[in-house]
Amino acid sequence: MTSPAYAFAIEKIWYYVHRLICAAILLFLIAPILVIIPLSFNSEPFFSYPMPGLSLRWYREFFLTDRWQGALHNSIFIALSVTLLSTVLGTLAALGLSRPNFPWRTAVMGLLISPMIVPVVITAIGVYFFYADVGLLSTYTGLILAHTTLATPFVVITVTATLQGFDHSLTRAAAGLGAPPTTIFFKVVLPLILPGMISGALFAFLTSFDDVVVALFVASVEQRTLPRAMFSGIREEISPTITAAATVLVVFSVVMLATVELLRRRSERLRGIRP
Repeated sequence: MTSPAYAFAIEKIWYYVHRLICAAILLFLIAPILVIIPLSFNSEPFFSYPMPGLSLRWYREFFLTDRWQGALHNSIFIALSVTLLSTVLGTLAALGLSRPNFPWRTAVMGLLISPMIVPVVITAIGVYFFYADVGLLSTYTGLILAHTTLATPFVVITVTATLQGFDHSLTRAAAGLGAPPTTIFFKVVLPLILPGMISGALFAFLTSFDDVVVALFVASVEQRTLPRAMFSGIREEISPTITAAATVLVVFSVVMLATVELLRRRSERLRGIRP
């Protein structure tokens, strides 16, 4: 894409300068990732350039060591459980908020998305003291519920955005034809909001999978997640295996976000927003 042919000279100069500034900012933001990824293939346990050689030894240690695999399995199990819970709760909340006669919609919406606004460390401290009273500290249930609190707002926002262009006359037509509420939901509503639900579920999964602050306060050694294992590894021993784990997380996050973008575009096409 180039500047318009009718643009003045100063406008053309600013056109390219603006893009150069944006590229420099983007490079500054992703530079730490670009530095870490090559180091994960270093044949020696050093964090420096130039690298003496290339090796997959740190990836073998990440995928074959019980410590790292146990943390990875814990993260996947907890994230999947959180995804299921937050998707159900967030979808139900979004469907309720989409009703035109829902009272106090703005206040309820603000309450539901408050975990996104409050700093995570504040939420973690509050959850810690609450769980200490009810006996949920150092349990999978406690960690899953805490992560669900953080992940549900993402589902609420994405499903609510999908429902903004939803034609409620479809549900009224289905009801007029004698369809029960369950049939209306699964045959009419669900296919249209499914891209938003999947996008929210992916965000919920990433929120739980990448969390370290809440896990530090709530989880014990048995519930050690992958981000917590990486955090502990940085404090206790600086192993190049951490760079391999970080690279795996980066690739996984990029794939998930690309999937979210594809689903968003599909949702817009289904709702007729884009051709």
